[in-house]
Amino acid sequence: MSIDPQKQDLKIGIVGAGAMGRGIAQVSATGGMPVYIYDAADGSATAAKDFITSMISRSVEKGRMEKSDGDAAIARVHVASSIEGLSDCDLVVEAIVENIDIKQKVFRQLESVVRPETIIASNTSSIRISSIASACTHRNRIAGLHFFNPVPLMKLVEVINGTDTSEDVTKALEVIGKRMGRVPVVVKDAPGFLVNLGGRAYTTEALRIVSEGVATPFQVDAIMRDACGFRMGPFELIDLTGIDVNFPVSQIIYNGYFQDKRLSTYPLHESMMEAGRLGKKTKAGFYEYTEDSTIIRPDVTEEVSASPARRVILAEPSTTLDGLLRDLGVSVLSEDDGVSPILADPIGEDCTALCARLGLDSKRLVAIDTHTGVFSRATVMAAPGANEETVQSVMAMLSAVSGGVTRIKDNPGFVAQRIRAMIANLGCEMAQIGVATPEDIDKGMKLGLNYPLGSVELAENMGTKNCLRILEKLQEITGEDRYRPSQWLRRRAILDLPIHTRD
Repeated sequence: MSIDPQKQDLKIGIVGAGAMGRGIAQVSATGGMPVYIYDAADGSATAAKDFITSMISRSVEKGRMEKSDGDAAIARVHVASSIEGLSDCDLVVEAIVENIDIKQKVFRQLESVVRPETIIASNTSSIRISSIASACTHRNRIAGLHFFNPVPLMKLVEVINGTDTSEDVTKALEVIGKRMGRVPVVVKDAPGFLVNLGGRAYTTEALRIVSEGVATPFQVDAIMRDACGFRMGPFELIDLTGIDVNFPVSQIIYNGYFQDKRLSTYPLHESMMEAGRLGKKTKAGFYEYTEDSTIIRPDVTEEVSASPARRVILAEPSTTLDGLLRDLGVSVLSEDDGVSPILADPIGEDCTALCARLGLDSKRLVAIDTHTGVFSRATVMAAPGANEETVQSVMAMLSAVSGGVTRIKDNPGFVAQRIRAMIANLGCEMAQIGVATPEDIDKGMKLGLNYPLGSVELAENMGTKNCLRILEKLQEITGEDRYRPSQWLRRRAILDLPIHTRD
């Protein structure tokens, strides 16, 4: 029999008074539940209580909370002088160092002091819940409750089912998460859980693109921010989280899924860590930083020297290009004059493959990525050996309507198509293997990583058939299993079903 998660005086215990522990304590108290903080280090729990008091008081001062509510929340925060002080808690959340041996020891101690029905949860971000529970006697009450930093600002919480976690415990944690003001998503116990797993594609595919010499980190970031609506480019994100953090996590998840190539990072990632360029924390990563840790953004403005193209030929019929060219006042020739630029907006192909398939003049072919639009930022590419003046004339033409034009090297899927397709494919694979429901996967990616769209719904936003085609072309052209489409995506694209359709 589990606890009643709705009871008014539900008591929360916290083991660990660091940033995560005190954050969980704060949202517990503001959620109306008395909370008891314990930390083995002398004075740490008291310091955490003082910090929580200051944060709640600041919210009151700024008008985000009524004074009476703030005073009541502060009064709910207590310090436990020993782990035995948590004996009467209904839920205890462990938020200590990421070390399996230490966590197992703490869980065994907790089992010896709490009531039989008390739920014991771990805030771990990387250790399997089932591994922690293996040291316990009553494994059915052990679960994960993974918050995100800073806890008071990040609304998501992952409720993680271990192998033996009971359904009552899962449901109780969902209710408690909501009482804390969080949005709970139920996740299977698997490497990276939901958010850390789902976030791999954005950064690892960007690393791959840069390593192939297709674009610079700064170009990739500009494209993903301006054309795709991400708050941060992948390399800004890598620098912010710290390469000494995200490289090891990438390796843990890659190995945890038995080296599935869709999850692999690239040697450049490790090289940066070995060089000590860890990102913002060392004031040097993919970007440079000022002394006060402000990012220094290189100018990605392209120098355009040619006059805008006024007459073009279309490699293939394209409604999107037709409309764009009409708006620009550019004439589309019905017959090849042997001089004018040849334009294309391929899905998943590079210029080289397009030339081979259609017998085009590779010197005059210029591809434009219209899949994410051209007005915020346009991306163009050409085959090796392309006529420079021809490429420049197309860039000049686009500059008239675009906030910026980025030129990349010939590459199947440009930058945006490729990264977005990999994000969507990973989301679909997570749905396929049951990491979480498709809806919870989307919720997790938007709330946990601030993605503009959830990774499953992104496939539908791209068009499931387009998304599948991009991956199939990448797999065909590169010959790599990395781009293997998820069967969840493949079946729904072929059957023309909504992407969230259940099996």
